[in-house]
Amino acid sequence: MLRHKLVIAFLVFLFAALPSHSQQQRSKWQVGTIMAVAEHPSDDKDPNVKKYDVSLKVGKTMYVVLFVPPDGTDNITHRTGLDLLVSVGTKTISFNNLLGHKLEAPILSRKPVTPTS
Repeated sequence: MLRHKLVIAFLVFLFAALPSHSQQQRSKWQVGTIMAVAEHPSDDKDPNVKKYDVSLKVGKTMYVVLFVPPDGTDNITHRTGLDLLVSVGTKTISFNNLLGHKLEAPILSRKPVTPTS
Protein backbone atom coordinates (compact mmCIF):
# COMPACT_ATOMS: atom_id res chain seq x y z
CA MET A 1 0.00 0.00 0.00
CA LEU A 2 2.81 2.42 0.89
CA ARG A 3 4.56 1.64 -2.37
CA HIS A 4 1.35 2.35 -4.27
CA LYS A 5 1.04 5.76 -2.56
CA LEU A 6 4.68 6.57 -3.36
CA VAL A 7 4.14 5.75 -7.02
CA ILE A 8 1.03 7.95 -7.14
CA ALA A 9 2.83 10.80 -5.37
CA PHE A 10 5.72 10.52 -7.83
CA LEU A 11 3.36 10.57 -10.83
CA VAL A 12 1.49 13.59 -9.46
CA PHE A 13 4.82 15.41 -8.96
CA LEU A 14 5.99 14.44 -12.45
CA PHE A 15 2.84 15.65 -14.17
CA ALA A 16 2.77 18.85 -12.12
CA ALA A 17 6.36 19.66 -13.04
CA LEU A 18 6.02 18.73 -16.71
CA PRO A 19 4.03 21.77 -17.95
CA SER A 20 6.38 24.30 -16.34
CA HIS A 21 9.44 22.47 -17.67
CA SER A 22 8.07 22.33 -21.22
CA GLN A 23 7.16 26.01 -21.09
CA GLN A 24 10.74 26.90 -20.23
CA GLN A 25 12.04 24.83 -23.14
CA ARG A 26 9.73 26.36 -25.72
CA SER A 27 10.66 29.71 -27.14
CA LYS A 28 8.37 31.85 -29.21
CA TRP A 29 9.51 33.28 -32.50
CA GLN A 30 10.06 37.01 -32.36
CA VAL A 31 11.63 39.76 -34.43
CA GLY A 32 15.35 40.33 -34.04
CA THR A 33 17.34 43.10 -35.70
CA ILE A 34 20.96 42.68 -36.76
CA MET A 35 22.67 45.71 -35.23
CA ALA A 36 26.33 45.00 -36.04
CA VAL A 37 28.58 42.38 -37.59
CA ALA A 38 32.27 41.96 -36.78
CA GLU A 39 34.72 39.31 -37.89
CA HIS A 40 35.39 36.84 -35.08
CA PRO A 41 39.07 36.21 -34.33
CA SER A 42 40.19 33.07 -36.17
CA ASP A 43 41.31 30.10 -34.15
CA ASP A 44 44.28 27.86 -34.78
CA LYS A 45 42.07 24.85 -35.52
CA ASP A 46 40.87 26.12 -38.89
CA PRO A 47 42.06 29.64 -39.75
CA ASN A 48 40.33 29.50 -43.16
CA VAL A 49 36.82 29.29 -41.69
CA LYS A 50 35.22 32.73 -41.44
CA LYS A 51 33.28 33.40 -38.26
CA TYR A 52 31.35 36.48 -37.25
CA ASP A 53 30.17 38.08 -34.02
CA VAL A 54 26.66 39.25 -34.79
CA SER A 55 24.95 41.72 -32.45
CA LEU A 56 21.25 40.99 -32.50
CA LYS A 57 18.63 43.07 -30.70
CA VAL A 58 15.62 41.04 -29.63
CA GLY A 59 13.08 42.92 -27.55
CA LYS A 60 14.92 44.68 -24.74
CA THR A 61 18.02 42.46 -24.96
CA MET A 62 21.16 42.69 -27.08
CA TYR A 63 22.68 39.32 -27.91
CA VAL A 64 26.05 38.63 -29.48
CA VAL A 65 26.05 35.31 -31.30
CA LEU A 66 28.79 33.44 -33.09
CA PHE A 67 27.72 32.94 -36.69
CA VAL A 68 29.57 30.60 -39.05
CA PRO A 69 28.10 30.86 -42.56
CA PRO A 70 27.32 27.33 -43.75
CA ASP A 71 28.26 28.26 -47.32
CA GLY A 72 31.46 30.10 -46.35
CA THR A 73 30.31 33.44 -47.78
CA ASP A 74 30.52 36.84 -46.13
CA ASN A 75 26.92 37.81 -46.93
CA ILE A 76 26.22 38.43 -43.24
CA THR A 77 28.49 41.49 -43.35
CA HIS A 78 25.89 43.21 -45.56
CA ARG A 79 22.90 42.41 -43.33
CA THR A 80 23.14 45.15 -40.69
CA GLY A 81 19.66 46.55 -40.08
CA LEU A 82 17.92 43.40 -41.31
CA ASP A 83 14.95 42.13 -39.29
CA LEU A 84 14.47 38.38 -39.02
CA LEU A 85 12.42 35.97 -36.96
CA VAL A 86 14.44 34.32 -34.22
CA SER A 87 13.81 31.89 -31.41
CA VAL A 88 15.90 32.59 -28.33
CA GLY A 89 16.97 29.56 -26.32
CA THR A 90 19.09 29.33 -23.21
CA LYS A 91 22.36 28.85 -25.10
CA THR A 92 21.51 29.42 -28.77
CA ILE A 93 19.42 31.57 -31.07
CA SER A 94 17.65 29.83 -33.94
CA PHE A 95 16.60 31.39 -37.21
CA ASN A 96 15.77 30.34 -40.74
CA ASN A 97 17.97 31.24 -43.68
CA LEU A 98 16.56 32.55 -46.96
CA LEU A 99 15.88 28.98 -48.12
CA GLY A 100 13.93 28.19 -44.96
CA HIS A 101 16.60 25.97 -43.38
CA LYS A 102 16.83 26.27 -39.58
CA LEU A 103 20.21 27.44 -38.31
CA GLU A 104 21.44 27.89 -34.74
CA ALA A 105 24.09 30.25 -33.44
CA PRO A 106 25.58 30.00 -29.95
CA ILE A 107 25.02 33.00 -27.68
CA LEU A 108 28.33 34.57 -26.66
CA SER A 109 26.82 37.30 -24.48
CA ARG A 110 23.58 39.04 -23.62
CA LYS A 111 22.80 42.33 -21.93
CA PRO A 112 19.73 44.49 -21.42
CA VAL A 113 19.27 47.36 -23.81
CA THR A 114 18.88 50.72 -22.10
CA PRO A 115 16.45 53.08 -23.78
CA THR A 116 17.97 56.13 -25.45
CA SER A 117 16.48 59.56 -24.93
